[in-house]
Amino acid sequence: MDLKRRIQLYVIGLVIGGGAAYTIYGNRITNGAWTPEAKIKQRLRSTLLKATPDADRQLDERALQLSDVRLSMDSASVDLGDTRRTDDSIYYAVDTRLKGRDTRLIVVGLRDFDQDSTATLWSIQDR
Repeated sequence: MDLKRRIQLYVIGLVIGGGAAYTIYGNRITNGAWTPEAKIKQRLRSTLLKATPDADRQLDERALQLSDVRLSMDSASVDLGDTRRTDDSIYYAVDTRLKGRDTRLIVVGLRDFDQDSTATLWSIQDR
């Protein structure tokens, strides 16, 4: 079997395998909803219910509501390098745009979801 024939059979196998994988897994194969950043954003979007008094003051200064912060999570990016972990909490560093300003949010959540699944807005910093 010459090289041209081998390459043709290899390409046919890739096409059949790709089609079978897409048939079995569907859109899960082509989207990134399973990535760590997407899972963190999903958690924060659904559980960000509280803010510290300092963060509340910062929201008032910017004429924002906590719901505005939750809505901005779709276009936000989580900086996993600047995210800090302690024994019981995770301090997520989230970069987003709020009212046209680049903003860094620090959002805290407990590591143990069984204790408390809500996230708390810790601080807001201009970028």
